[in-house]
Amino acid sequence: MFTGCGTALVTPFKMDGSLDESTLRALVRRQIDAGIDFLVPCGTTGESPTLSRDEHIRVVAITVEESAGRTPVVAGAGGYNTHEVMELAKECAAVGANGILSVSPYYNKPTQEGLYQHFKAIAGAVSLPIIVYNIQGRTGVNVETPTLKRLAELPNIVGVKEASGNISQMADVVHNMPEAFDMLSGDDSITIPLISLGGRGVISVVSNEIPAEMTQLARLANQGDYAGARAIQRRFLPLMQVNFVEANPGPAKWAMHKMGLLEPAYRLPMVPPSAASKARIEQVLAEVGLV
Repeated sequence: MFTGCGTALVTPFKMDGSLDESTLRALVRRQIDAGIDFLVPCGTTGESPTLSRDEHIRVVAITVEESAGRTPVVAGAGGYNTHEVMELAKECAAVGANGILSVSPYYNKPTQEGLYQHFKAIAGAVSLPIIVYNIQGRTGVNVETPTLKRLAELPNIVGVKEASGNISQMADVVHNMPEAFDMLSGDDSITIPLISLGGRGVISVVSNEIPAEMTQLARLANQGDYAGARAIQRRFLPLMQVNFVEANPGPAKWAMHKMGLLEPAYRLPMVPPSAASKARIEQVLAEVGLV
C-alpha cells in the first residue's frame, strides 16, 4: 500500500486564518490527477499542531472524500500525549483513513522503552496500518533500530518514515527489518539512495509542487531505472532544497502561492518567508519552469 510517492499535504488556510476547504479539495484532486501513490494529510507539513481536533478530522475526511478510494490516505496522528494520539487515530480511522503516520513524541524525549510502549499503545487502539515517523532533528530523540525491530513485530506497524538523515542507519533498518516492512524517505533529496538500499519510496514535501514528477522519480527508482530517476532529481534538486531555506512548510506554501495553488496564509508560529527567501524561492521556481 505504501510504495512510491506519498505527498505530505500542506493545509491551505484563508487569509482570515480559517481552513480553506475548497482549496484543499482542489489540491487533493490535483494530486490524484497527477498519479500520486498515496496522500498524507495532517502531518507536520500540514501544520497539524495548529489545527483544532475538529479541523484535523475535517481535513482527513475531505481528503478521503476527494480520493474516493482512488489512492490510500495515511492520516497524521502523532504527539507526546499517548492517550490523545490514540483517540485521534481512532477518529481518523472512523472517517475512512487507510493508515496512520505517527511522529515520535517530541520535547519530552522518552527512552527507547517509552517509544516502544507509546507506539504499541497506538497500534493497539486501531487496526489500521501504522507508519512510524522518525525525525530526531525535530523531536529530540531517535527511534533506534532495535526499537523499530521490536515494533515491526506488532501486526499493524508496517513501516517507517525515516528522516534521520543518517544513511548508515537507513541501511541498518533495511538489513534488520522483515522484507514486508516499508522504509520511506522523509527527505526528498535522498529518495533515490534510500530506494537503492531497499526502501520503497518517500513521503514528500516537494510533491506538493510537482506530484507527477516526484511520483515518476520514485517509480523509476523502484524499477531500477536510476538514470531516469537521477534525471528528474537533477532538474528539481534546487526546488527540493529551497523548500527548506526556512522551516517547512513556509517555503513550500509560498512556492505554491506563486504557482497559483493557494493563498499565502499561515498560522502562528509559522510566518511567511523573509523577503530574501521569497526571492530565492521565486528564482528557483523560474529556473525549473514552474512559473
